Amino acid sequence: MMTHMGGHSWGHMLLGGAMMVLFWGGVITLVIFLVRGLTSRRRHTASRPSSSALELLEQRYARGEIDRQEYEARRRDLES
Repeated sequence: MMTHMGGHSWGHMLLGGAMMVLFWGGVITLVIFLVRGLTSRRRHTASRPSSSALELLEQRYARGEIDRQEYEARRRDLES
């Protein structure tokens, strides 16, 4: 009859269940790391305009478009 299970069947069922939990745990962990990686890149690109604004300010000063006093005042504004 089908009600009697051999000694190895329970072990295989437990091992199969454990492997399924490990597989899905790995998939979920991978998704979490991917999402964190993408969001951290967005945070770094969001901070980029302030550094490029400082670079533009330095270029304007180097070309002589603004004097030292205006350069220092604007640099302090950008860094705060």
